[in-house]
This record gives sequence, structure tokens and C-alpha cells, in this order.
Amino acid sequence: MTEVTLHIYDVTNSGSDKTNNTIMQINKIFKDGIGIGGIFHSAIQVYGDEEWSFGYCEDGTGVFSCPSGKNPMYTFRETIILGTTNCSIFKVNQILRELSREWPGHTYDLLSRNCNHFCDEFCDRLGLPKIPAWVNRFANAGDTALEVAETTALRLRQAKTEILSASKVAYRFLLGATTNSSPDPSGSSGRGSPRFQAAWFKNLITAGAKPSTTPEADNLDDKDDKLQQDREDDESPLQQSSRPDS
Repeated sequence: MTEVTLHIYDVTNSGSDKTNNTIMQINKIFKDGIGIGGIFHSAIQVYGDEEWSFGYCEDGTGVFSCPSGKNPMYTFRETIILGTTNCSIFKVNQILRELSREWPGHTYDLLSRNCNHFCDEFCDRLGLPKIPAWVNRFANAGDTALEVAETTALRLRQAKTEILSASKVAYRFLLGATTNSSPDPSGSSGRGSPRFQAAWFKNLITAGAKPSTTPEADNLDDKDDKLQQDREDDESPLQQSSRPDS
């Protein structure tokens, strides 16, 4: 077994002294003062005097090494002992070769695939728990926000699909009812008739139309009601008495 350590740096490679000082203040307040986290770079040391981490590059692997605690791009903060691994030096070298292939530099992403995520993956393959959550707290908060946004968008898309499917089913049902029904002897059809409803659902599916609320549509309602009343008035008492008892 051998000891595995985590080296943590303040991210001060912005190229601007003002920005770097701001990051240092953020880390001082949120990590040293409140204890919830900050903006950090991390690297893993196991066997030897080198630490291993991940960063952006256009070509090739993003996995790199440097002397432990000596990364010139950042400001060293502290070292944390993560535990011990049962992996041999041969196995660790094999793991690093695999990670080098799986973590090309162009896939680097500040929120979802940064150096801290790499260290989590390295620890997992060494049989150790993930690095302390506060090291990557800001990125994890960003991940959570993105996940919520993506989930909301997905649910909206699903709801739209379900509404569209329901409309199509209703349209097919009403279209079938229209096909099986007898023609209207008056030659007119109101908004309540199957033919009109089928046409309305078809418009809803294809063009997003809504039911008409114009005076013309209200006139159709009146005509439909009058037609129904005329049919009842025309029916003779003999026809009514000849109906079977319910």
C-alpha cells in the first residue's frame, strides 16, 4: 500500500493581478471564513515526487504532471492526505495511461470536466473516495443549475409531445365518427358536430389554431340548436309512442 495525497492551489492564472486578487479574496471568504468552498486547482500524488492533474490543450491528452506542490500556474494552498491505495506502481501507471487516452485536452470544461473531476476519477480507480466536496463546490453548483435547466426543458418537450399525441388521437376518433355518421339533411354543421370538431383538432395539430370565438362561430351554435329543436317539433306523437320503453 502507498499513501495518496491531494495538492490544492488557488486558481491565480488569469493574467490579471486584479482578477487573481479577487479570486484569492473569494477563496479566503468562502473557504477559510465560511468553509463552503472556492475556486481551486487540484492534483493527485501517488508513488514518486510527481503530481498528476488535467487541463486544457488543443491537441493530445490533457493529463500532465509536475513536481508535487510546484505547479507554476497557480498558488499552492495546502495538501490533504486522502488515504492509501492497494494499487501497485505498475497498476497506477496503467491507470494513468488509460486516463491519458480518456481525457484529451480539448474536452476540458470549467463546470463539468475540470481538474477536480479528473482527480475524482483518479481516486475512484485507486479505490479511494472522491476528493473533499468543497474543492469543487463552485463547479458542482454550476452543474446543478445546468441540470435543473436541462430537466425543465426536457419536461416541457415531453409535455408538448403528450399534448400533440392526445390531439391526434382525438382527431382520429372524431374523424371516424364523422365517417360513420349520416349526412346532415340541412346541409349545415355547427361547432358541436363531429365533422367540425375533427377539422378543429386537425387545425390544432398542424397550425396551433384555437377554437373560434367569432360571431360567425356563435351563429353556427344558434343554427345547430334551432335544427335540433325543429327535429323534435316535427316528430309526431305516434312516433314518440312507438319508441321501446327504456
